[in-house]
Amino acid sequence: MDKRQINNRPTLKEFRKNLRNNLTSAEATLWKFLKGKQLEGRKFRRQFSVENYILDFYCPSEQLAIELDGAHHYTAAGVEYDTERTKVLNSHGITVIRFENREVFEALEAVLERIKGSFGNPPE
Repeated sequence: MDKRQINNRPTLKEFRKNLRNNLTSAEATLWKFLKGKQLEGRKFRRQFSVENYILDFYCPSEQLAIELDGAHHYTAAGVEYDTERTKVLNSHGITVIRFENREVFEALEAVLERIKGSFGNPPE
């Protein structure tokens, strides 16, 4: 393996495939609106990896990662892990936006508007 390869490393292939085949209900709901270039013509990928991190959704043209977070993300360990993960992704020019799973069900239009609003914005 080329040590410089950071995207979709072969060692994560089966794990990515398993995650794609077993989406959470929030991921499945949001995917209905992201797939097939439905959101302003942007292509999104599911379970795309960067380094050893697997992103819920990734838009290559915008270098945008969308993460849907369940309860474990709001523990001290989860927050620490996500902070480091975001720092690594930002170092590759990737902007990360996060939503709680419940937001997909309770405020889907607001989620989609926030995603669209991040198009063209540089990483923080």
